[in-house]
Amino acid sequence: MSSRDKYTHIPEPYSWQVPSVGDARFTWEYDDGRARLLSLYQKGKEKQWDAQSRIDWSQDVDPLNPIGLPDEFHPLFGSPMWDAADDARRAEFRRHSQSWQFSQFLHGEQGAMVCAAKIVEVVPDMDAKFYAATQTMDEARHVETFAKFLQDKVGMVYPVNTNLTALLEDTLRDSRWDMPYLGMQVLIEGLALAAFGVLRDLTPPSSLAKQLLAYVMQDEARHVAFGRISLKDYYAALTTAERDEREEFVVQACYLMRDRFRGEEVFETLGLDVKECSEWVEHSPLMIQFRSHLFSRIVPIVKDIGLWGDKVQKAFADMGVLDMATFDIDALMKADEDQADALEKAHAEMAVRVDEVNQAIAAGAN
Repeated sequence: MSSRDKYTHIPEPYSWQVPSVGDARFTWEYDDGRARLLSLYQKGKEKQWDAQSRIDWSQDVDPLNPIGLPDEFHPLFGSPMWDAADDARRAEFRRHSQSWQFSQFLHGEQGAMVCAAKIVEVVPDMDAKFYAATQTMDEARHVETFAKFLQDKVGMVYPVNTNLTALLEDTLRDSRWDMPYLGMQVLIEGLALAAFGVLRDLTPPSSLAKQLLAYVMQDEARHVAFGRISLKDYYAALTTAERDEREEFVVQACYLMRDRFRGEEVFETLGLDVKECSEWVEHSPLMIQFRSHLFSRIVPIVKDIGLWGDKVQKAFADMGVLDMATFDIDALMKADEDQADALEKAHAEMAVRVDEVNQAIAAGAN
């Protein structure tokens, strides 16, 4: 069965073409580059993994709650629409909401794969080309992973959200070499990393979704660091006008990303009153907190790379996330990587114990 058969409705157009501009840049400088970036490249090579073997796809998934989230985290929990629904209808709410969320992750990862490939082409420095090449492979693996989960375990896929589409278009159509970094590495990847973390921490410890999210996050932490290292020095040398242009892009992109997580497509597909549901999600304390948390990686990185003018600070204040500028981004990233390492260690220990039990059973039978 093809992907087309799993969509809630067929995307139009089914194959999306975005005009992409920018010069392909070659450099004949092959000497050692920036130490931090080359170290990240080495780590990127060492941390490659196979989605088919590292993740235990034999695990069963509840088709009515595929990620395993508590009801309290559903966007409509506590609303009149939720209270009026019976158990079967609430099961529909869960499945569609979680399918929509992972579908946007899937489409975002394809966007990241395309942007990483474009960075290889347009970035002027060889050390950055090296790392972006490893990231392109990472993103291909993430697309493979999310697609397999949605198709084989959930059985439902939602088309790409219009706000994500707009942001990808803006990122890819810009001819300046730094814009794929800013749009994808810092903003889209930064927001995805925070969203993955919320879901990872809410899912049951042994769930398939937790494995998937933890391993993907281990890669994403490197990707965000790549954008941060590459842009910090470059932005320090920009003119005021050039920096203002980037800050305007950051403001517009952050509002698009905040609005991306409202999920109106789910309400429409389920035949609910879209306006009423959207109003609830807009003012729900839990969803306000979730949308704010999405910027926990973005705000400190935007400040760190030097895009911290009045317009950016005003926008973050309006969103209620300005205080996140003080967050220790290095500690957050390390925690993301450590969780994946701990999960990998636990799975390896469990595999050893299973093998020992099987050997004991075999010995007893003999």
